[in-house]
Amino acid sequence: MIKEFEVLIIGGSYAGLSAAMALGRSLRKVLVIDNGQPCNRFTPHSHNFITHDGEAPATISQKAREQVEQYDTVHFHQGLATEGKKTEAGFEIKTQAGEVFLGKKLIFATGIRDLLPDIPGLAACWGKTVIHCPYCHGYEFRQQKTGIFANGQRAFHLASMVNNLTGDLTVLTNGKADFDAAQWEKLRRHHIEVIEIEITTIEQEEGQIKAVVFVDGNRMGFEAAYAAVPFAQHSEIPALLGCELTELGYLKVSPFQQTTVEGVFACGDNSSMMRSVANAVATGNLTGAVVNGSLVEEHF
Repeated sequence: MIKEFEVLIIGGSYAGLSAAMALGRSLRKVLVIDNGQPCNRFTPHSHNFITHDGEAPATISQKAREQVEQYDTVHFHQGLATEGKKTEAGFEIKTQAGEVFLGKKLIFATGIRDLLPDIPGLAACWGKTVIHCPYCHGYEFRQQKTGIFANGQRAFHLASMVNNLTGDLTVLTNGKADFDAAQWEKLRRHHIEVIEIEITTIEQEEGQIKAVVFVDGNRMGFEAAYAAVPFAQHSEIPALLGCELTELGYLKVSPFQQTTVEGVFACGDNSSMMRSVANAVATGNLTGAVVNGSLVEEHF
């Protein structure tokens, strides 16, 4: 395995593969390091990505990888990147297995890690019938009895978006609701019920949500639910290198995907609120072009 590259890409899902293709088409020597654990691996179908609407996420990424592999200067390494540091020539990345790779530029396409609440049954439904995005999944659950597992502004925002997709909507705040007077009024006006009782269990069968069970023993049936859950960066290396985060926890990037550390770029879910395959591909493509342009400026 070649150990020195012009560009190291950490993460080989949609954003990383898109960046790799742009760089490969410019004959850049690239290494993609990937551990095979994409964020959307729990989701059976991907939507709202033109030409691939309804396909399995793994099918899309496999086809993308096969196409990127046609570019001889792009290489792949199966492994988990765990350490990184700045060097005089660029960057050094070490994997969990101890391999060390060098690159002049560094791209993080590492995604984020959802921090699911410890409610029995929720994890089994995640990505299937407990979902995060109306654009990615909402059409498939239109006009169904739907819950929203969230509170405060995030719950209110989701309710406003999902209200257009179903008239049978309930917000479950899992404790005292945190809405201001104007928000309460809008929820009432749109006949959206709010339940503040603590949730103990999600009843489900093979990922299909059936009902929510509350601490008082009552239960309510649902066909789908949205959950606004916290997240963490999937990789700790950007923070170790000094990359700043936004207030919401995303990697802070410029309009050209440059992080706050010179020579380090980020694309996909780790640096954007727009969590979708289409956005990952778009930001990856832009990042690849920008990184190639940076190399051009340095050597031409």
